Amino acid sequence: MHWDDIGYLISKNKYNENSVVAEFFTEHHGKCSGIIFGATSKKIKNYLQIGNKLHLNYNYKNENKIGYFNAEIFKAYSPLYFEQNKKLTCIISAMNLIKLLTVDNQANPEILKLIDQLYLILNLDEWVKEYIFWELKLLSLVGYDLELNKIAKSEINDNKKKYFVKSSFEKKYIPNFLIDRDEKNLDKTSLLTGLKLVSDFLEKNVLKPNNINYPVARANFVNLFK
Repeated sequence: MHWDDIGYLISKNKYNENSVVAEFFTEHHGKCSGIIFGATSKKIKNYLQIGNKLHLNYNYKNENKIGYFNAEIFKAYSPLYFEQNKKLTCIISAMNLIKLLTVDNQANPEILKLIDQLYLILNLDEWVKEYIFWELKLLSLVGYDLELNKIAKSEINDNKKKYFVKSSFEKKYIPNFLIDRDEKNLDKTSLLTGLKLVSDFLEKNVLKPNNINYPVARANFVNLFK
């Protein structure tokens, strides 16, 4: 049995000396894993970069055993950012979130569109701000909507409007841009605060309840803004 599809490489792990187990998020089959034989050859390994989009031919004997991929490059995105560490780390973090938050073998065209949009965002001047909204959109698509617009309250402090959320345990301020999306020229502190807010929500509401460790890839990305 086999199928053909297009998908983004979201992870890869060594299988043996010459092969890897690769995981893709595909257009029609969702998240799928399979072996790529000869993946260490120069011809193949150069385009097996996390975040690249590939043509895939998947072969398997039955659904209970892992199959194998024949892969050809469709669009090499990652090499465009090899010399831009923040953006390359962002791609790796984003693909890792796709891996953690999606279900095997379940197509989701909205998530595929979201991955397409990631590469448009990376070309924007305020790409970090838009990437934070990208993460929030991903969380909402998998059933974890933060809904800041509904839960945030505002106050005037030193003649400035500030947003916050309050629980019985704490009062946490929210960067204004997460509510007033048209805010521009954000400083590093605001962006870092936004990233940390998503981190807290991700860890408390998604990862810990499902016994998933906080992703190293995202920690590496956030640390670049400290």
